Amino acid sequence: MPALYLGHGAPPLLDDATWTRELAQWTARLPRPTGIVILSAHWESAPLAISATAAKTPLVYDFSGFPEHYYRMTYETPDASDLGRLVRSVLPDTQELHEHSSRGLDHGAWVPLKVMYPDADIPVVQMSLPANDPDALIALGRRLQPLRDQGILLIGSGFLTHGLPFLTDWSPGATEPGWSRDFDAWAADALARGDVDQLARFREAPGMPYAHPTVEHFIPLFVTLGAATDPSARPETAITGSFYGLSKRSIQVA
Repeated sequence: MPALYLGHGAPPLLDDATWTRELAQWTARLPRPTGIVILSAHWESAPLAISATAAKTPLVYDFSGFPEHYYRMTYETPDASDLGRLVRSVLPDTQELHEHSSRGLDHGAWVPLKVMYPDADIPVVQMSLPANDPDALIALGRRLQPLRDQGILLIGSGFLTHGLPFLTDWSPGATEPGWSRDFDAWAADALARGDVDQLARFREAPGMPYAHPTVEHFIPLFVTLGAATDPSARPETAITGSFYGLSKRSIQVA
């Protein structure tokens, strides 16, 4: 299985015909996974933790100010106990891993998965982001890499630019602000050259800190790169363009 970094956006992306079509078409090109391990920008927690593995664990509605129907959405995944044990097996014995008994998937996980696998018939485990240090996250991705050989799809879920406080046009087709366009071009170039070291210096990139006033939507990328067979190889770019002026660039690595 490949490993992915994708832009998940807020729940209204589920009503965006372009994004849902792009994500569904991308998914159709992937082998069908036996399980999914996803790390979302919306769960930063140390020590490392995973979501509840019981079937049909309720979702986390970690957003506000949206129409009521988004708070009634469901995504009832099957039992993921075996997947949870598999995740545990690839981590070192010294790695503390907390399994929550009731925490479900947050919107950084269930929003894209509702488009990718709408039948909710694949076991899913969400994992927390235990650090914001690129090297630590690359190392975590490297630990998770063997899961790919067992049919597990690894997903880092964020957004390539996420400067919400600096947006002035909140229409879906808004023109990208210069800081978003500059950061996207910088990241695209670094990815194309396989320059992981440059990506790790993202705080110095053009468009910063406006592109990421906080870093949680960019750093899932490093778990994905760490899980690559060769992190320095050029990834496949699956989605480009913008939503609300923010870059939704998404990639997959072999």
